[in-house]
Amino acid sequence: MFIVELKADQVTGALDRLSGSMDDMTPLMEQLGEYLTKSTKDRFADGKGPDGAAWAANSPVTLARKSSVKPLVQSGTMREGIFHDAGRDFVEVGSGVVQAAMMQFGGTRAAFPHLWGDIPARPFIGLSPEDETNMLDIIEEYLTGAITTAS
Repeated sequence: MFIVELKADQVTGALDRLSGSMDDMTPLMEQLGEYLTKSTKDRFADGKGPDGAAWAANSPVTLARKSSVKPLVQSGTMREGIFHDAGRDFVEVGSGVVQAAMMQFGGTRAAFPHLWGDIPARPFIGLSPEDETNMLDIIEEYLTGAITTAS
């Protein structure tokens, strides 16, 4: 039996840097959160959900009460309420706006008597195929930087 031991300082160094960057991925998670926040806010201009489907138009009742024809853009509060939080091993994107869940998932007047009518779901939070591709690019860039950056 024999053992061959190869030592390549550059390879070992790159692996050490990569391993170190995986202990706390907050910088990567922050980049992903910034990207997802922007992507989610951009959906308001397009009026489309993460799946690319156009949001349901405002009903005649809503149009009579609001000045904006486009759903979810009356005051800009819904769009501006999008935020992210990032940590060592997570990223979250959400909204603290009180009506966000109703807009995301929809609701009926039967279930929520205070509504002036049924509200169709208009999903704005989620991952589009483009988001997934761009997130993988961000991750690849982060890992490449971790490998090539001198300690």
